[in-house]
Amino acid sequence: MAAKLSKRKKCSQWLPNWKRVKSAASGCKIDSFIIGGLNGFYYRKIKQELINNEINKKVKNYSINKNDLTTYYNVGKLLSDAGKSYGEGIIKEYSIKLTKELGKNYSTRSLNYMRKFYYFQKGQPSAAQLTWSHYIELLSLKDNEEINYYINQSILLNLSKRELREKIKSREYERLDETTKLKLTNEEQLDITDFVKNPILIKNSNNYQEISEKVLQKLILEDIESFMVELGNNFSFIGSEYKIKIGDKYNYIDLLLYNIEFNCYVVVELKVTELKKEHIGQIQVYMNYIDNSLRNVNQNKTIGIIICKRDDKYVIEYCSDPRIISREYKLV
Repeated sequence: MAAKLSKRKKCSQWLPNWKRVKSAASGCKIDSFIIGGLNGFYYRKIKQELINNEINKKVKNYSINKNDLTTYYNVGKLLSDAGKSYGEGIIKEYSIKLTKELGKNYSTRSLNYMRKFYYFQKGQPSAAQLTWSHYIELLSLKDNEEINYYINQSILLNLSKRELREKIKSREYERLDETTKLKLTNEEQLDITDFVKNPILIKNSNNYQEISEKVLQKLILEDIESFMVELGNNFSFIGSEYKIKIGDKYNYIDLLLYNIEFNCYVVVELKVTELKKEHIGQIQVYMNYIDNSLRNVNQNKTIGIIICKRDDKYVIEYCSDPRIISREYKLV
């Protein structure tokens, strides 16, 4: 008994300002929390930031989002500084104490998100249009370029948290061409074809086992808005099986779209086979027809997209018309 009291007294001498802390080095089993010294300073600052934010939520509804982001950035910085001094385990210790004193919103995971938010935002302004819920979705990603892409898309398209989650789940950024990613990184000018995903995801809502061009077209038309998002932004639908007359024969364009941002028609041809050189010739004829018959002098030249089961990079490589691209499709 005397030995135990002596050990406890020794621990107290080592840590005079601590209130029951675990110390692996000393062998003392002290199981609660530091409240004194610099560590206590970090904790009190973090706690006060979070309390002030909760107060602001109640009295200034118009600025809730801005306050959230500012608060979590500041807390993230304090957690980063505390971690450098006291190690990674300090976040868990803070979480236990905050949960006990302020409620269930401050789990270890939540605090880790705040610290990661600080690391990501350091040196750049946060996007005020995004909520903390948006950032929670984004901070699960590891690549900052990918995070920036989804931030820009969220702002541009006014995405909800659910819509953003769906984009991330579909690996939209990963399905962009490497040239596009480089342009985004370097902030270079983008073309209409840069945002066409590869593969293009098409919902197989009826679980068709055999896919013909007619079936593929049917699946696309069942959810034409989702399909156009796979091609990029600002597309509008003109028609399917769009009838054109070349000489004395009628031909039918699988899908005719228009892109408002780039001010041009877009011809889409569907192929359930590997890309072939004759597909290039076919879509080129259709594009030239649209340019000659529908396009006016203020509109840009028509773009052609061939969507096929399997791409052949050599066919496209030796295609002399840079307006034509090919992408594979994938049924989901």
